[in-house]
Amino acid sequence: MNLVILLIGTTLGFLFGYLIRYIYGKKSLSAAEMQAKKILEDAKKTAEDELKKARQDAKHIVEKEKIEFERSTREEKQELLNWEKRLRYKEESLDKKYEIMERKEKELYEKENRLKHESFKIEEERKLLLLQQEKQRQLLERISGLTQEEAKKILLQSLEEETKNEFVLKLKKYEDEFKETVEKKAKEMLSIAIQRVASEVASDNTTTILQIPDELKGRIIGREGRNVRIFEQLTGVDVIVDDTPECIVISSFDPVRREIAKIAMEKLIQDSRIQPSRIEEIVNKTKEEFEEYVRKIGEDVAIEVGVLGLHPEILKLLGKLKFRTSYGQNQLQHTKEVAIIAGAIAGELGADINFCKKAGLLHDIGKAVSHEVEGTHHQISADIARKYGESDKMINAILSHHEGVEEPKSVEAFILAAADAISASRPGARQDTVEHYIKRIEKIEEIAKSFRGVENVYAIYAGREVRVMVQPDKINDAQLKVLAHDISKKIEKELDYPGQIKVVVVREVRVEDYAK
Repeated sequence: MNLVILLIGTTLGFLFGYLIRYIYGKKSLSAAEMQAKKILEDAKKTAEDELKKARQDAKHIVEKEKIEFERSTREEKQELLNWEKRLRYKEESLDKKYEIMERKEKELYEKENRLKHESFKIEEERKLLLLQQEKQRQLLERISGLTQEEAKKILLQSLEEETKNEFVLKLKKYEDEFKETVEKKAKEMLSIAIQRVASEVASDNTTTILQIPDELKGRIIGREGRNVRIFEQLTGVDVIVDDTPECIVISSFDPVRREIAKIAMEKLIQDSRIQPSRIEEIVNKTKEEFEEYVRKIGEDVAIEVGVLGLHPEILKLLGKLKFRTSYGQNQLQHTKEVAIIAGAIAGELGADINFCKKAGLLHDIGKAVSHEVEGTHHQISADIARKYGESDKMINAILSHHEGVEEPKSVEAFILAAADAISASRPGARQDTVEHYIKRIEKIEEIAKSFRGVENVYAIYAGREVRVMVQPDKINDAQLKVLAHDISKKIEKELDYPGQIKVVVVREVRVEDYAK
C-alpha cells in the first residue's frame, strides 16, 4: 500500500514537476521569442537605417562624381575647342602661306619666262647690231679707202694727241693746287710757331711764381694735401707744387684772385704756421685788406686825373683794372691815359673837361667784372654807371665810344671816342685781348668739368692741351678712352679755336694702410 502510495506520489510529483517545467518553459520560450522578435525588429530597423544612409551616401557620391565628371568633361571640351581653334588658325595661316607661295611661284615663273624672252630678244638684237657694224665697217672702208687697221692707227694717233693736251691741263691744275696747298701748309706751320711763342706770354699772364724754401713745401701741401686744398678752395686758384726747387706756381685766369692768393701765400710763408685755421684767417684778412688796397689805387688815379666825388664801389672797380690788360696794355694805365687825353681835347675845344675826364675813367670800368658778368664790356660799363646814378649823357658817351654800338649824342661823346682811339693806336694794339683768350680757356675747362666723374681740369700749353683728372671710383680704365673722345667731340662742337686741342684723361688710384 505504501508502495502504491509512494508510486502514486512519485508519479504525481513527476507529473507536477513536468507540468511546472512545461509551464515555466513555455513562459521562457515566449519571453525568448519576444526578445528575439525585438532584436530582429531592432536589427531590421538598424539595417534599414544603414541602408538608407548607404543609399544617401551613394547618391551623394554619385552626384559628386557626376559634377566632377561634368567639370572635367567641360574643361576637356574647352581644351578641345581651343586646340580646334588653334588648328583652324594654323590651317588658315598655312593656306595663306600656300597661296602666297603659289603666287610667288607664279610670279617667278612669269618673270623667268619674261627674262628668257628678253634674253632671246637681246641676243637677236646683239646679232643684228654686229651685222650692222660689219656692214658699216665695210661701207666706211669703201668710202674712206682705208682698211680697219689703218683707220685704227689714225684713231689712236688722234687719241694720243688729245690725251697729251688733257695731261698738260691736268698737270697745270695739279701745280696750282700744289702751290695753294703748300701756301696753306706754310701758314699753318707759321701759326703753330706763333702759338708756341705766344704760350710763354700767356703763361706769364695766367701764372705767378713764388720763391720759397724747399723745407716749406711739405707744410704748404699738408697731410694728404689738406692745406693746399683748403687754400685753393678759399682763394679760387690752383697751386702747383712740383719738383722745381725753391718755387711754387699759383695759376688762375682771374688776376685779382691770383694777386690775393699771392699776398696770402707770402704771409703764410713768413708766418710759417701753415694749418687750415691759420690759412682761413690769413686769406680772409688778405681779402679785406685787398679791397681797401684796390680802393686806394682807384682813389689815387682819380685824384691824379682830377676827378673827385666818385662812388667808393666805382673806386674799387677802378683799382681792380690794375690787374687786367686790354690789347696788351695794362687796363688801368689805358683808362688813365684816355681820361687825360679826353680832358686835354675838351680843353682845346671848349667842352666839359670834368665830364670828359670822368667819362674816360668810366668808359671801360666794366672790364673789371667782364669775366663775371655776361655781356660786352661797354654795356657792362654803362650798366655800372647807371647803377651809381650817372646821367643819360654819360651813358651815351660810354656806349658810343665803340663804333656801331650807339650813335654819339654830344661833343663829349665824340671826344671820348677819339681819346680811346688815340690811346689804342700803337703798334700791336689790335691783337686779340687776353680776356678773350682767358674766356676760351675757361670754356674748355667748363666743358670738361661737365662730364660725370671728372674731378679736376687743367688747361695747359696756352689751351692746346687739357688734362682731365677723374675720380677712380666712378670712372674705370675701360671708360677713359670713351671719356676723352666725348670731351674732344664736345669741344669741337661748342668752341672755335686755332690749331688743335689735345685731351689727356688721367686716372690715379691711391691705396693707403697703416702699420700699427
